Amino acid sequence: MALLGPAAIAMWWDMAPAHRVEFEDWHSHEHFPERLGIPGFLRGSRWADAAGGPGFFVMYELAAYETLSSPGYLDRLNNPTPWSRKLMPHHSRMVRSQCRVLESFGGGIAEALLTLRVSPAPGRGDALRAHLRDVLSGIPSRPGMTGAHLLHTQPPDIPQTREQQIRGGADAQADWVVLASGYDGDALRGLLADALGDNALSRAGALPGAIGAVHGLRLSMTAPDLRTGKED
Repeated sequence: MALLGPAAIAMWWDMAPAHRVEFEDWHSHEHFPERLGIPGFLRGSRWADAAGGPGFFVMYELAAYETLSSPGYLDRLNNPTPWSRKLMPHHSRMVRSQCRVLESFGGGIAEALLTLRVSPAPGRGDALRAHLRDVLSGIPSRPGMTGAHLLHTQPPDIPQTREQQIRGGADAQADWVVLASGYDGDALRGLLADALGDNALSRAGALPGAIGAVHGLRLSMTAPDLRTGKED
């Protein structure tokens, strides 16, 4: 998938099986349309743990970094709907990163997405970025793969929102976010054992303990999708 803008929100959380059906109903039919109705929100996508675990990955692609602190977005964050207030306490192990897009290669939306949360060792950021740029730039042409991207968390300076309060306080954040998409989940898993594995990343300048997983697509929606079927 080609990212549609220079900024994004990348989120991970677990959802217990007892709430999963209602969560996906809410997220598909209320939350996505609400978010994509905000000026500057271009596309949302939801991905579930490909191994069948409780984890989800959600990303919103934004027209500008300033969208993260825009009045429209802050209004929604501080005025969640009743359905949102019901389900947000069940978002466990929440990681929410408000990011700038550093690198983006390839295009198209495929069924599988590798997500990797990684941090550079002190003084090794430039070396790690160069390694990741070299790896990611070649991914779109590899069998089973279609795109790759690097994001850097840079949260705007805004007060804690009502949604965060409902979830129990400040959300955890990733540092750098690596994404690789494709139509072959096994090919993406191979990256975690090779070029994006802990040993290769550590040699390139990353701290040990990067967190990686492969997810399967559940829903992707763009802002124009909201107008489909409506009369002009």
